[in-house]
Amino acid sequence: MAQRQATAGVTRQSGGVVAPTRLHARLTQMSWMTSDIVRTVSSWIVAFIASPLGIVALAALDSTVFFTFPGGVDAAVVILAARGGAFPWIATLLATAGSVAGAALTFWMGAKIGARGLKRYMSDARVTRIRRKLHNTGAVGMAVLDLMPPPFPFTLFILAAGALTVDATTFFVTLVVCRLIRFGLEAMLAGLYGMALLTWFDSDVFHEIVIALSLVGLTLTIVSLARLRIANVNRVVQ
Repeated sequence: MAQRQATAGVTRQSGGVVAPTRLHARLTQMSWMTSDIVRTVSSWIVAFIASPLGIVALAALDSTVFFTFPGGVDAAVVILAARGGAFPWIATLLATAGSVAGAALTFWMGAKIGARGLKRYMSDARVTRIRRKLHNTGAVGMAVLDLMPPPFPFTLFILAAGALTVDATTFFVTLVVCRLIRFGLEAMLAGLYGMALLTWFDSDVFHEIVIALSLVGLTLTIVSLARLRIANVNRVVQ
């Protein structure tokens, strides 16, 4: 009788161990599946933005008021340039070309809405600060702000430059030089440390960061579009 009770106790103890073991196995399997999905989606995103077409499109969109992806263009330049060869220079030129094209659209929008229209996109306090900046430094000072790291809202300054009739030639020549310097330095460093970066680009941490930043960019873009929609509705009502 005592032997049976002892055996039953072992069985119950074994049963208590088996259940957590199975649960752990299932959780591990789910973790692997989630990791595979994250890696697959992240790889697709990276493959697009780090392609010649993707980097131009991303750089152009990132210079508009209706799209936001903080640090996205810089990351794309680094990823493409890390492949070595001619890619550092290709990444620099493509990012600059796309960025200036998007900035030209934003500048044109600013010229269309005028100084009074700026209030639909930014607060009166920010408009005042930008006016003061323009008065003190001119078109060159406005364009040099491009060298400020994310999340500095440089796109709003491009919009304001158009609205406040900044000299377009001076502004865009300075902007091109600044973008070449910024993207060129990033590409050069990526080219020097290419092998180490490529190894890190294959890590789970990198893919998780890509997904997180993509979600942040998507959220900010939706917010930007919603603000533009509200601003347009208010303009019609007024």
